[in-house]
Amino acid sequence: MKLARFSAIAALGALFSGCMVGPDYNRPSTPVAREFKEQAPEGWARATPADGAPKGDWWTDFHDPLLDELEPQVAVSNQTVRQSYANYLQAVAEVKVARAQLFPVIGVTGSTTRTGGPASSSGAAARSQGTGTTTTFASSGSSLSGGRTVTSGSLDGTASWTLDIWGQVRRLIEENTAIAQGDEATLANATLSEQTLLATTVIELRLTDANIDLEEKTVKAYEDALRITKAQGDAGISATPPSAVITAQVALESAQASLIGLGVARAQYAHAIAVLVGKTPEDLDIVRSNVMPTLPEIPVGVPSTLLQRRPDIASAERTMRAQNAAVGVAVAAYYPTISLSGSAGFAQSPLNGLLHAANYSWSIGASGTETLFDFGERQAEVAAARAAYDASVASYRNTVLTAFEDVENDLSGLRILASQAKALDKAVHDAIHGTEIALAEFEAGTVDYTTVALAQETQIADQQSALNVQQSRLLAAVALIGDLGGGWSEGELHDPAQPKSLPQDQSETPNP
Repeated sequence: MKLARFSAIAALGALFSGCMVGPDYNRPSTPVAREFKEQAPEGWARATPADGAPKGDWWTDFHDPLLDELEPQVAVSNQTVRQSYANYLQAVAEVKVARAQLFPVIGVTGSTTRTGGPASSSGAAARSQGTGTTTTFASSGSSLSGGRTVTSGSLDGTASWTLDIWGQVRRLIEENTAIAQGDEATLANATLSEQTLLATTVIELRLTDANIDLEEKTVKAYEDALRITKAQGDAGISATPPSAVITAQVALESAQASLIGLGVARAQYAHAIAVLVGKTPEDLDIVRSNVMPTLPEIPVGVPSTLLQRRPDIASAERTMRAQNAAVGVAVAAYYPTISLSGSAGFAQSPLNGLLHAANYSWSIGASGTETLFDFGERQAEVAAARAAYDASVASYRNTVLTAFEDVENDLSGLRILASQAKALDKAVHDAIHGTEIALAEFEAGTVDYTTVALAQETQIADQQSALNVQQSRLLAAVALIGDLGGGWSEGELHDPAQPKSLPQDQSETPNP
């Protein structure tokens, strides 16, 4: 009968819990263009609804073995990613903490006391019942006479439940769920950022290797020029004065110094790559390669797809939802808090027969609290929550606008750099031909060495410019992939009840 009463009260509390105060969430509108202002460069494809790429392992489109080997390790071993993952797991745990507040708190308390002494006295059992959300019992009793020793004890079960009539706990769950999903999107954004940073660093390393190769060829050309200059000087050719030998010698020594200096940059890039994949520099040895990555073709979809594909936009949107739920939490403070409590147990002195029906007792109760005057505290908290939501809306819209700006910059950069690359290809071709003509004329003694030196300087400058533009195009392609969201989609956000997991780092030794 008593259990039925408590169940009836609990059912009534659950019925009242169907109400939630505060605003329901609706995603605010954002400005979205029908198409990107910058058209994709020649040779680049426009995405169709079925292939709004890039997807998955986007780095494979660069056809670089080092990228293929190291990029998967970023999600496993990069410490920035691991930190973001730990933050995400913390947010998931906070959801579970909030969800647990929807259910009663059930406990059990047991005690035993052994009392004795030379004098006689009478004992009494005492019970105390708490109010609010917790209830405890204590009982002791004894009858002492002539040194008699008595053992007394109690065993009580308690239950308390704060009813979520106004939806404060459910709004808190909604808030923490949005925070957890926002942290998951932040994790995806951190992973994408570190992966694009790795790709950028590998491209920088490849450019350095290409410059080393160019400088080695330059040194070889200057060595040949110096040998010819000395031979002509020794032969007494009038077009080759002693100053020409010095000029050729200085050009060679400058090229050798530049070649040595490139080793510093290469070492720094190699060290940075090691750290990005969670290794010490000594643990990663990168073999030099003269092959630059391939410029990929990246389908570019309609601008609205950015809203689903950019993890930073998803994170900003989840933050906005969390702030909206926080308004409901603040509004719920205006309403009374109602709690149910109950207990049942046994108390006996002496201890023998503790669980007999005669020693059984129970209690059930309810309490309510309401703040009458707080001098504007709750009103200020609601105003603060609404202001935080308005700020999150502005942040969300700014994130969207910045995303459009980033993609437009990437597309314009790729378009302009493609035209510049074509012009430089012609310039390099003509400069090489000019150097060949100058060398032939110099060997024939029809021009002095200055003509050769100028031709070689022009050729080297054009070749370095061409390499720099090639690097810029590759970096712009990486940036575009990152600004399009990589292979991520908003649909990948998990329910905190089934949190995302990271691949295990096979290089780490598991704890025993």
